[in-house]
Formats: sequence, structure tokens, C-alpha cells
Amino acid sequence: MAKQRPATLSVYLYIPNIVGYTRVLLNCIAFSVCFSNKTLFSLLYFFSFCCDAVDGWCARKFNQVSTFGAVLDMVTDRVSTACLLVILSQIYRPSLVFLSLLALDIASHWLQMYSTFLSGKASHKDVKDSTSWLFRLYYGNPMFMGYCCVSCEVLYITLLLIAKNQTENLTSVVVKSLMQISPLSLLLALSIFGWSIKQIINVIQMKTAADVCVLYDIEKQHKKP
Repeated sequence: MAKQRPATLSVYLYIPNIVGYTRVLLNCIAFSVCFSNKTLFSLLYFFSFCCDAVDGWCARKFNQVSTFGAVLDMVTDRVSTACLLVILSQIYRPSLVFLSLLALDIASHWLQMYSTFLSGKASHKDVKDSTSWLFRLYYGNPMFMGYCCVSCEVLYITLLLIAKNQTENLTSVVVKSLMQISPLSLLLALSIFGWSIKQIINVIQMKTAADVCVLYDIEKQHKKP
């Protein structure tokens, strides 16, 4: 007699996963108006980003932590940031800056997830064995991690808001904005440092994860008869 498949509906309807679906919906609405209404886009996008913390809290509060939820969370984060970077690449020149940031973000997180699978760890945030103090601090201190992630998203949103034309020179716009006194200029200045740290961590993460994959290959070769 064939084994009966366990019901999957209950996991799909976990409260944190419903929050995750809401994030996806908010992002879809946000990107549909990103050029026609930048203010509405910014509000919806940032609210969706803040819900990232809400679904994590719900998962712990209601004991509804799931692998599906963790994957949904990361995919939503990566896709939303990637879409925003693509939009910025269409507005600013050189566009390669934002496309390179997109590639680094996706590559570092994908490698980190895959290396976590190879090493048998339960979470990609388990980096206690890393030799990099900055990498351990990032995943070990929620406040520091939150500051870097928020800085990143705020910087990208601010760059979208301060762009006046369809095609802008990135350096000129940033320098001009920093020389002015305005709320957006302040946000830009405050977020640059956290954004820079986040990119350094992405590079460390990519190299560390690549090392894990290479070591796995070496160990596998040594086990061969």
C-alpha cells in the first residue's frame, strides 16, 4: 500500500508565511508604480522590508519556524533587492555599478546557502567557525546586521528618490546631494557607511562559502579508493 503524503496545507498557512505572502504582494504593487509614484513605491517597499522582522518574530512567537518560511524569506529579500538594483541601473550611469552589486548579492547568498547544506548546518547564519570577526559579528549581532541591511535598502530607495531625470550620472548626483541640507541628503550620508560594510560582508561571505565548497570537493576526492 502506498504511503500517504502528509498534509502540506498547514505549513503554507503558518502565520509567518502569510506575512511572507503579504511582503510579496506589497512588492508587486510597489514595483508597478515605481516610476509613476516614487513616494508610494518607497513606502510600500520599505514596509515590506520591515515585515521581514515581523515574520521572524511570528515564527518564534507561535513556534512556526519552517524551512519553507526561511526560503520564502530569503528569496523575497533577494528578488526585491535585485529588482530595485535593476531599476537603478536603468536610471544611473554607469549602470554596471548596480548590476555588479546585484551579482555580488545573489552570488554571495546563494553560495552561503549551498555551503550551509554541504556542511550540514541548520542555518546559514551559523558562522561561529568563521575566521573573520566581521562576518561573525554580522550574523551574531542582530542589531549590527539590522543596521547594515536597513542602510543598504535606505540607500537604494534614497537614490531612486533623488534622481530627477531618466538618465543620471551616479557620482554627480551623490556629490550634489551630499552638499545639500535636506532629509534625503541626511539619509544618504547616514546609510553609506552601513551599505559599505554590507558589501564587504558579501565579499567575505562569498569567499568563505566558496572555500567550504572547495574543501568539500577535496575531502570527497580523498575518500575515493
